[in-house]
Amino acid sequence: MKTVRRLLYVDLISNIAYVCLGFLALFLFFDFVDEMSSIGIQNYNLAHAFAFVVLQMPGHLYELLPIGVLIGGVLVMARFAQSSEFTILRTSGLGPQRALKTLLMLGAGFVFVTFIIGDYAAPLANRTAQLLKAKYQGTTVAGQSGAWLKEQQLYSRYAVNVGALDGEGNMAQIRIFEFDTSGRIVSSTNAPSGRFLSDAWLLTHAKRMEFPQDLKSMPMENAMDKISLQVLQLPEYRWPTDINAQMVSVALLKPERMPIYDLFRYIQHLDNNGQSAQLYEIEFWKKLFYPLSCMVMLMLALPFAYLHFRQSGIAAYVFGGVVTGISFFLLNNVFGYIGNISHWEPWMAAAAPSMIYFGISLAAFSWVVYKK
Repeated sequence: MKTVRRLLYVDLISNIAYVCLGFLALFLFFDFVDEMSSIGIQNYNLAHAFAFVVLQMPGHLYELLPIGVLIGGVLVMARFAQSSEFTILRTSGLGPQRALKTLLMLGAGFVFVTFIIGDYAAPLANRTAQLLKAKYQGTTVAGQSGAWLKEQQLYSRYAVNVGALDGEGNMAQIRIFEFDTSGRIVSSTNAPSGRFLSDAWLLTHAKRMEFPQDLKSMPMENAMDKISLQVLQLPEYRWPTDINAQMVSVALLKPERMPIYDLFRYIQHLDNNGQSAQLYEIEFWKKLFYPLSCMVMLMLALPFAYLHFRQSGIAAYVFGGVVTGISFFLLNNVFGYIGNISHWEPWMAAAAPSMIYFGISLAAFSWVVYKK
């Protein structure tokens, strides 16, 4: 059995690696062509663009691994069936349950690899790429309005806007609005830059405006005449907060590129401050369920070993595997958007594509092995 397992694993791993490398080469080419338009902005040159594109590859590999597992698995299983090798293995005692168990063991290894890439390698590489681009090209900005966050403290509520992160991971274009428990504005603080401390933000060249709190008791016609704002120019201003660099990064960057733990902490922060966390909860559950799809893809590839076809028929089955893999990738993204719009349970929106293809793989395996 060790010999059979070694035969299957060597062929599967080599073909899956070959398929993934082919896809990554395509992504590398298209991303590099797309990045050419950024060359020449400030100090951003060709070498920086190439390094930026290469650092995007772990994220692409994370997205492509289930598809690569399916296509590589289909290619190996179809070739085994075409050369009658799998028929020989079946007569040697490799029954359907043992074959399925053997592939699931390999699938568990791909689940682990996918999780490590998605939760460690891809976020680190993506953050490094963003900082590299920010260092030589300018700041990395989340749209025109930046990132908005809220925080509830003991006697005040805050609405915070961070416009960008610079090449060193510090903040730029910071605005902090403070409200009392009744919803009236207390102060407004603007700063061109700031950095993160362990339990606070340290803002530089801050402009703080404090609003009088007796406006509510004044007649409306006299309020504007008697209002007096206290404006302070502060070289440094320390604002105590629990909003850390990871939370700001999640709000500024794409949530699917963040580690699970950072997403979990950010979801807790949103819940504690009464903000909607539906999108981030879906991404959190997708990062938990997505690696398991590698096992589902191998289950879906196994029935191809039990088919009988002519020499020219293998290309059609491989093409079918490609189409199935692409359909899974599209369905996984579509269910995320639909779940967010329709307010589905986050775990259901994340798990639905894998559950659908798991049912398809079981049905196909049962039909091919036991009915055909």
